[in-house]
Amino acid sequence: MSDLVPFAVAVPIVGSVLALLAGLARSKTGWPVAVVASAVHVGVAGELARRAFFEGTVRYVVGNFEVPYGIELVVDGLSATILVLVAVVSLGVLGYARVAGPRSNAFYAAYMLLVTGLTGLSITGDLFNMYVFLEITGLAAYVLVASGEGGRSAVAALRYLLVGTVGASLFLLGLGYAYVATGTLNMAHLAELLAEVGHTTTLVRAAFAFIVVGLLIKIAVFPLHTWQPEAYASSPDSVSGFISALVSTVSAYALVRVVYTVFTPEFLAANPLAQDLLAAAAAVSIVAGSVFAVAQTEVKRMLAYSSVAQFGLVLAGISLVNEMAMVGALVHLVGHAIMKGGLFLTAGLVATETGARTVDDYEGLADRVPLGATVFGLLAMAMVGIPPAVGFVGKWYIALGAVETGSWVLTAVIVGSTLLTLAYFARLVERMFFREAPVAPEETGATADEADIAADGADVPAADGGDRPSTPETVSFGMYAVVVAAAVLALALGAAVFEYAQYLQPTVTSLLS
Repeated sequence: MSDLVPFAVAVPIVGSVLALLAGLARSKTGWPVAVVASAVHVGVAGELARRAFFEGTVRYVVGNFEVPYGIELVVDGLSATILVLVAVVSLGVLGYARVAGPRSNAFYAAYMLLVTGLTGLSITGDLFNMYVFLEITGLAAYVLVASGEGGRSAVAALRYLLVGTVGASLFLLGLGYAYVATGTLNMAHLAELLAEVGHTTTLVRAAFAFIVVGLLIKIAVFPLHTWQPEAYASSPDSVSGFISALVSTVSAYALVRVVYTVFTPEFLAANPLAQDLLAAAAAVSIVAGSVFAVAQTEVKRMLAYSSVAQFGLVLAGISLVNEMAMVGALVHLVGHAIMKGGLFLTAGLVATETGARTVDDYEGLADRVPLGATVFGLLAMAMVGIPPAVGFVGKWYIALGAVETGSWVLTAVIVGSTLLTLAYFARLVERMFFREAPVAPEETGATADEADIAADGADVPAADGGDRPSTPETVSFGMYAVVVAAAVLALALGAAVFEYAQYLQPTVTSLLS
């Protein structure tokens, strides 16, 4: 029964409205409303994924219009994967946010609106509908980034808004060119008509260029990443974990849909320069993102630049146009969401408990927060690509795909990305586990006045411009449960990938055919 598909979008919309309305009667009721809506969302996503993997692609046309006139929603193996990822991660982050906050109803209304946008992006089969959900995602994300205290969050949200609007505008411009060339916006129908118009015509090439560049801005591939580091670093910790796990991930999924479902591999074969430019952008993003990550002194900014490098890897998989690399790109998309979301949430947990926000603050962290340091270390090593973590499997598949196509420069960059990732994570691991924790002023015999001066010193802005909290707050069981679950998933998914790849094979074959 395909009528379940629209509920995947409707449930988080209803959750958003109810969270806002509940706030009119009683404040701080948004969290339970969001949890109930997210739990239902997980159930709907799980059932749709079961049907997509075991019964075949699920399709639904809004309003019972015929394709291509009606808006089509499509759930195949790929979109089901992203749909389940969005549902599970959004429910998990809610468990973290209950104590970590923010706690207002307006925040949870925006949170569920972001889930709506991400869900719509995952299952739409219409290019203009994709643009609408892209805008909903962007607007909700701007609000969540701005929900942090202080001017830094507001400035980061404004920059995110300006750069994100440029990306959305380019996407809309390319969409317009595609419509002028074909007269349709249904993705499957576009693929047929673009081939008839000709993949080498100027109008079709311009449509591809504008849409892809617009999405690369949303993904934050170097040098189009300028909104991302500050947005991730200055957001509340719950928001950093949520948007780092899903926003760029779903945008990268949209890029896969545009390149392979709309323009198809035949377009890349007819325009080898476009394929070469995608591969070049991937290589540059991997190297530049890693170099900038090494240079950071604030942990959340370092993790943000790491994402620039990791999405370069995903882009490399997309550019190679073979099954091995495509599976690797999809596995790394899912794995990165789990690992990077977990790292941001763990960094927030550590900061809440100890006030540590910079690389130097992590000295002796294993003695002060042993479980937090262990989880952070496991997720960091998974991100580096240490077997059997999912980070290793994704990179392995992408590297094999590069070897199969004879892309030796890209192969070297992909293999070298492991060393580049190790370069910025190893210094944190070394500080956490192999250095002594700083001695507290009272343990050194410092006077009360000296201790006060030392404490006041923690209030000065960090080297990267962030405000360092001076008073540790409460860490809940839910916060620990979520980060431990992320670490377990990062390890367990590595073993599950091979079976998952078999279920995904029909979808990947269809994309490349």
